[in-house]
Order: sequence, then structure tokens, then C-alpha cells
Amino acid sequence: ISPIHEVMIDKALIGWKEYELELLRDKNDNVVIICAIENMDPMGIHTGDSITVAPAMTLSDTTYQRMRDMAIHMMRSIGDFAGGCNVQFAVSPDDKEDIIAIEINPRVSRSSALASKATGYPIAKIASKLAIGYSLDELENQITKTTSALFEPSLDYVIVKIPRWNFDKFEGSDRTLGLQMKSVGEVMGIGRCFQEALHKACQSLEVSRNGIGADGKGVKDYATIISKLQNASWDRVFVIYDAIQMGIPLKRIHEITKIDMWFLKQYEGLYFLENEITTYNSLDALPKELLLEAKQKGFADRQIAHMIGCWESEVHKKRRELNINRVYKLVDTCAAEFKAETPYYYSTFESAMIVDGKAYAENESVVSDRKKVVVLGSGPNRIGQGIEFDYCCVHGVLAAKECGYETIMINCNPETVSTDFDIADKLYFEPVFWEHIWDIIQLEKPEGVIVQLGGQTALKLAEKLSKYGVKIIGTSFEALDLAEDRGHFSELLTKLDIPFPQFGTATSADEAAAIADELDFPILVRPSYVLGGQGMKIVINKDDLENHVIDILRKIPNNVLLLDHYLDGAIEAEADAICDGENVYIIGIMEHIEPCGVHSGDSNATLPPFNLGEFVMQQIKDHTKKIALALETKGLINIQFAIKDDIVYIIEANPRASRTVPFISKAYNEPYVNYATKVMLGVNKVTDFDFNPQLEGFAIKQPVFSFNKFPNVNKNLGPEMKSTGESILFIDSLKDDQFYELYSRRKMYLSK
Repeated sequence: ISPIHEVMIDKALIGWKEYELELLRDKNDNVVIICAIENMDPMGIHTGDSITVAPAMTLSDTTYQRMRDMAIHMMRSIGDFAGGCNVQFAVSPDDKEDIIAIEINPRVSRSSALASKATGYPIAKIASKLAIGYSLDELENQITKTTSALFEPSLDYVIVKIPRWNFDKFEGSDRTLGLQMKSVGEVMGIGRCFQEALHKACQSLEVSRNGIGADGKGVKDYATIISKLQNASWDRVFVIYDAIQMGIPLKRIHEITKIDMWFLKQYEGLYFLENEITTYNSLDALPKELLLEAKQKGFADRQIAHMIGCWESEVHKKRRELNINRVYKLVDTCAAEFKAETPYYYSTFESAMIVDGKAYAENESVVSDRKKVVVLGSGPNRIGQGIEFDYCCVHGVLAAKECGYETIMINCNPETVSTDFDIADKLYFEPVFWEHIWDIIQLEKPEGVIVQLGGQTALKLAEKLSKYGVKIIGTSFEALDLAEDRGHFSELLTKLDIPFPQFGTATSADEAAAIADELDFPILVRPSYVLGGQGMKIVINKDDLENHVIDILRKIPNNVLLLDHYLDGAIEAEADAICDGENVYIIGIMEHIEPCGVHSGDSNATLPPFNLGEFVMQQIKDHTKKIALALETKGLINIQFAIKDDIVYIIEANPRASRTVPFISKAYNEPYVNYATKVMLGVNKVTDFDFNPQLEGFAIKQPVFSFNKFPNVNKNLGPEMKSTGESILFIDSLKDDQFYELYSRRKMYLSK
């Protein structure tokens, strides 16, 4: 594996505390430390899989100063270079606080993006300018616009980063966290204290949890809790709270996990607060001070509702009556010492101040009278929902700006461009979680919300937004819901005289078995409202069907399952289009090299198709236009097809931005998301644009897999997506050797 055939053998420092410093240095040897990040998880868990906190919480000032000096000395010792640098340290978990340097990376690192979002200091941007000869004192602070870049940011808030894993996609994988990184994404929460930031990060994860505890989903079994603490698991952030609830002493938890006692005491504080709130049997009896404290420590309205036994909406209404409202604070790099020009906000709750006889909490987010549009981000990267949707969000924001709207981005992913402070007119670094979104909407009063660019994260909120009277920009919620409701959608296809595989819907194993009697095996089983083929499987007999249906309903309760007759041996294709309700323009038609049955995200897709005749292509074009118009699409739509015996069947239609839109945009060198957003906003019609796709030969979208991280996992491909990324391959003709290779192994990993 090593390119220089060398192996390093280091003393293991398992259980020591781990820290990272992000540094910048210029040609004049000026060095600044941008951020100190502390890992809540000790040495022994890869920093990419660790929960991290900034600023460092448990480090004494003298040890921090020693660490700073060591980092600067190390950076100067490895060479005369200007730019960014990342240094990692281990600190002994005792009163001595011995420091050992682990590694130095004379470049920007994974943590640089986190540190940039945590501080508001654009490390990569400044590092690039330093590398070409600028000095720190020549460059301006990008946030304040009045001070120089030769300064060290100070934080008057706390950030918590939690990684996002996708172990459920890798059956048989070792889920224990260790020295090799296994996470596929991350989220960041910002709060006035560690507890608030921790809760907000948990609410951002999209793992059906409402925060730490107080949602009825904790682990109750002692042996399971101990096992998850001993063998660091992806959900250990929640299990620590379950352990405290069960009465396991903090000292014992510390012995097992080696997590610093300070963090455990923060958890314990949340447990004591939950206990106190649950003693009140009604919302009216709950004192204002206690409700405010719960909100200041990050508990969601629905968690408080769970503690008392009422509805989330009742808690929201009650705190509004008591004037316990979110206020928004600036991430300004300087702890409010200088005026910030960049609108980068996080929310918190504050005790009211008395000024001139009036009680109020200061809100730093000034609401303008411009027409506004909110773009919901795509949350953490994970399989099925990656950076493609962030691309769509960013280009959507830029298009709305061009149309004269004030753009508001809500997202919680520190890895993405959408959370750069200079993309949208206003960035709210908040969980894409109902309570946070609703409070921002009530403050900003936008014209509407764009949900079709942020993948399933944003789409899942469309129903609630519609219910609360918030305008969905572009395709309506009713049309989005119709496409997901297979029963109603098939009625529409029947009316349009468009063929589709035989199907049925079920909400239980018994119903599924009854439908199987009418459909021929094999049958494709899939849940509604999921992305990345979550829970999809091709079953070949009744036992297989029953086991899979029970498993899905256990993981996604109350879901309506779709059962399709699987068209064995069919070719799969898909089309993306822009529609304004009257006109349809198909931006691209792709043919999958792999046969039908492999998830579209795991397939090699060729643009344009390489093996579809004119008769089939015409059916695809006709079906796409009919469906787009029938769904009253305003914006983007993706339709997937199965082709058998020259008949084009509809697998599904999604009136939203798809995973393939960025691929088509780059292959054809056309800004399709920009055009689609202007159509959504009603500023332009499809006919206003001069489409001019440019592609010589073929472009192939190639999936990238991370099976090397999971050596014992089943590598077979099927209806559930497993790839963690993608690349683009351009070829001049089908005689290219790379195409031959892809085509020859198209069935190598096919499974049912």
C-alpha cells in the first residue's frame, strides 16, 4: 500500500485526549492559529469519526499555550512555506497534561473546512493567497471587511461536529469505530453552550432523533448499553445519555469510554433538567424559567412535549406567548468586537435584558423589506444524498439572486459550498429540522420556500410547509405527493396511456403476501419517500418477501410499501427535464450500462444513450413530456424507465432536482439549475432560454465505492444504493477501451 514501502510503528496512545490546531503562515513568517478543535472521543477513534468541539473545552490555558508554541515550532521546522497547516496532538488525561505530537499536514485538511465554518475565517481562500505571495497583513478579514487577516478568531459560541454514518447500506460490516474512518458525511451545530450545540447537531443528523434523549427512542437494555460504550458505536452520542438515565455512574462511563468527565457532566446536566421538567403534569404548570432553560440547553419543542405529554405545536405556542423566542447571532470571527458585514447566523435563546424599562433579547438578524426566497439545504452527505444536491442548492441561490430576490440558505453541513457565508444573502447555519425552519420563516416572512433542490431532506418538509400556509416555490406539494403516491400516480399513467409494471401497495406483511399472489415473482419492494433506494430489495419468494417487509416496517413505521413486478432483463434509462407548466425541455436522456435492478446511483450512465433505437427514444421523449405536464411541474423533473421488448415502462417520476442534473450540466456545459430556478420563480418560461448543449462523443457517470473500508461486506449491487461518490468520464466513441471494460463487467456484481 505504501508508495515508499515503509511502515511506521508508533506507541499507541489509546485513551489520551486528542486535539487539532489549524494554522496559517505567510512569506514573512507571521503565523496565526485559526482554531483549536477538541475531540470528545479519545485517541483510538479516527478524528473523522470523532465528535469534535470548538473551542477546546477541557484544556488548561498553560497547556494550550505550550501546544500553540509546539505547533508553530513544528510548522516552521518542516520548511519555508506559506499557506495552511494542520497539527494533531495527544494530551495525557491526567493533571500532568503531557503533550505528544501525532502528525502535521502542511496543507488544508478535512478539519480546515470545519474550522472555516466554525470561525467564519475562510482558511482555504486565505491559504491560497498566502501561497502566491500575499502576506496576512495585506489581506482583509472577509467577515468584518474593516480589519486585516492577521488576527486569531475568537468564539463567543460553541460548535459541535457529529459524523454521519451509513452502516445500514453495508450488511455484515463491522460497525465499531476505530482507527480507520468510516463516516460518509458530517453535521455541525452552533450554540451558546456545549449542550445547545450538541442538541442542534443531533437534530441535524436525520436519523429520526429529536436530540439527546426525551424522544422515547433510547436504548433500555443494560447489556446493549455497556456493549455500545465498550465498542464505540455510531450512536454512542445518544447511548451515553441512555447510560446516565439507567443510573450507570459517570465514573464507570468514563472508565469505559475515556471521554473526559467534563463532557459527561454536561450530559448529566441535561438528564437532571429532563427529570425536573417531567415532574410537571401539564404545560401550563411548567414555570417560564424552566422552559427557557430547556430551550437554552437545546431541547427541541417536540422533546419538551414528550416530557410533559402534549403536542409540539402546543409547546411552540406556549413559548411564543411567554416571549421565549429564538434570537439570531452573528458568526463574526471577533466575538462582537468589530461590526460584521457578512450575514452568517446561528440561533439561540437568551434571557431578556431590561433596557429603558423594556425587556427584550437582542436579535442580530436584521430583516429587510426586500422580496425573499428561502432555499432548504440538503443536510449531511450520505449515500443517496451527496454533494450533487448541494450543487443544485448553490446554483439555485445564485439564480434567485440574479432575479432580484434576497436569498436565504438554511443548512447544517460544514463540508458544503452552500454554507459558505458569501453564497446566499443570508446564511442560517441551522438544522434542516421543522422547528428551526418555521422560526426562521416567521422572522423573515419570505415569498416562499424552494424544496426541490435539497433532495429528500427538503422534500420531506414540503407537506408541513404547505399545511402551515407557506408557499412552495415551483412544483406544488400536491404534485410532489402525487408522484410519491404510487396508487394515484399509476391512475395518472393509465389515464395518459403510459405503460408501467404491475404493482400493489401494502402497509403490512399480510397485505404484501396477498399482493404477491397477483404479481409474478420476482417483485421489487420499496418504501415511499426515501432516497438512495433505502430499503429496496428484489424478492424471489414469499418467505423473502415477508422477512423484508417486516424489516422495513420496523425501521420505517407506518410507511406505505410499493411492490412492483420486476422486469427481469430490462434496460434502464432515465431522463431529466425542465418544465414551466406549459413547455417541456428534456435536458438529457441517459442509458444505464448495468441492467435494470441495479440502483441508478450505482450504475454507469451514458449520455447520450448508446444502444436505444429511435422508436424507444421517441417513447421516452413523449412519456417525459406527458408526465411533466400532467404533474404541473414547475422546475426540474427526473423520470426513470425500464425498456423491455421495445416497450418503455415507467419505474418512477420525481418532480425535483435529481442526482444526475449536475452531471448533465457539466457534460453539456449548460447551467440547467440556473434556468430551472428562474422557471420555478415564474421569472422565465422554458422558451426564453437558448439551449445549446455541447458534447462531442459520450459522457459516462461512474459510481465510486468505498468497499475497501468494509472488507467483509457483500459487494453485490442491487436496488439499494451503495456508492459514496461519482466521477465523469468523457470518451470520443464506443470503441474506447474504457467503455468496453465497463460494458464487459456490467453484470459482475449484480444480485437479487
